[in-house]
Amino acid sequence: MGIFSRFTDIVNSNINSLLDKAEDPEKMVRLIIQEMEDTLVEVRSTSAKTIASKKDIGNQIAKFEADAADWEAKAELAISKEREDLARAALQEKQKASEAAEALKAELAIVEEQIAKLQDEIGQLQDKLADAKSRQKTIIMRQKTVSSRLEVKKTLDSGKVDAAMERFGQYERKIDDLESQVEAYDLGKKSLNDEFAELQADDKINDELAALKAKMQKKSQPKPAAKASAKKSQKA
Repeated sequence: MGIFSRFTDIVNSNINSLLDKAEDPEKMVRLIIQEMEDTLVEVRSTSAKTIASKKDIGNQIAKFEADAADWEAKAELAISKEREDLARAALQEKQKASEAAEALKAELAIVEEQIAKLQDEIGQLQDKLADAKSRQKTIIMRQKTVSSRLEVKKTLDSGKVDAAMERFGQYERKIDDLESQVEAYDLGKKSLNDEFAELQADDKINDELAALKAKMQKKSQPKPAAKASAKKSQKA
């Protein structure tokens, strides 16, 4: 099973548990990132152990190959000494060492394939983790924003705002009534400012009246040409 299949199973089980408990998305996002980080640590540990195993297998292969070469040298020595029996025995040991080395080489190929897959999956998981962290703030912000909007919608739809505005209207009408009562008490009474305003208005009217009299008086006086004609008539 690949690490992503295992990781998906873990995350899905935890998310389902959170959904059953009606947990908020912010916790789920943090949980997903935490699961990814834990999985990455675990897989890196497994990869390190596999790499160590590869090194150990390589050392064993080198040892068996060295043993095979040593047994071959011994077989050659036995042949040179005309000890065919010893040479045969040495070649049998060489064959055992060579077969062991070949078996380990097949095992090493499998381990190397596993390491390559692990390294590839680790790289993918690191990319996914970086992407999840970069999107975490946006997701949390969106969740908080939509939750706030939902609360506003609930408040508006519940009629609480309309009821509050109606109470404001009632208070305004009461204040209007109180102001009307105050104005009723002051009705017909002159304030100090009102009296001074009347004095100023009287002065203005008096000035206008004097100007009008002067104008009318000027119109009633005879013109100079008319006066001269009258004097000539009297002399004749």
